[in-house]
Amino acid sequence: MNLIEFVSVRKSYWLGETEVTALDGVDFTVQRGDFVAITGPSGSGKTTMLNLLGCLDTPSAGEVRVLGQAVSSLDERELDQLRSRSVGLVLQPFDLVPVLTAFENVALPLHLHRLSRTQMQQRTQEALRSVGLERHAGFRPDQLSGGQRQRVAFARALVTRPDLILADEPTARLDSTNALALVELMKQLNAQSGVTFVFSTHDDRLLRHVTRIVDLRDGKLSVTRGARPDDGVASGRYRLLEVV
Repeated sequence: MNLIEFVSVRKSYWLGETEVTALDGVDFTVQRGDFVAITGPSGSGKTTMLNLLGCLDTPSAGEVRVLGQAVSSLDERELDQLRSRSVGLVLQPFDLVPVLTAFENVALPLHLHRLSRTQMQQRTQEALRSVGLERHAGFRPDQLSGGQRQRVAFARALVTRPDLILADEPTARLDSTNALALVELMKQLNAQSGVTFVFSTHDDRLLRHVTRIVDLRDGKLSVTRGARPDDGVASGRYRLLEVV
């Protein structure tokens, strides 16, 4: 069964009296364990697609299915549960609370779950450890580098143990070294835990690392292709790099 499926999805907005079509009849599937990049120029529909994948928005026409169930059949409470349990989000900017420590920022989503204090602490420590920041748990965002702040954002997305992580331009604010290190981290998490990653990007250097590339132009999905066989994606052997 597909994790998420788009069936003839159309999404449009109104700007005054002008209708703008962000997605136009898109058919697309995300399978468990996928590592997918969404590419395309600004205004091509990448962010709209991420919002629909994360059940943050609904299509104007067509259908979005999650684990075989149509999102349109869910009420708001069921949608909230789906988003909080199954989807982790990494947005631009990193959206960390400046007065909270890395540990406290990562733990925030768990307050919506029925967990004991001990369980919350264990989950948070596990998430920080998975991104290599267990020694930075007590640091506030202004005490961390850009790469470290982005890792905290990923730990926060991971802490609920979601099926899917969506990231909007995750390397946009990072230099080349930290951008590569972050992609290596994402690949490692994908290989070790099986969590599915879908992210938008303008950075062509990242594309050789993914299992699928989805290119959007004028709201239409124009290209879907697999990663090259020599780039190491399928092997699951990834080296964790230190983000500075």
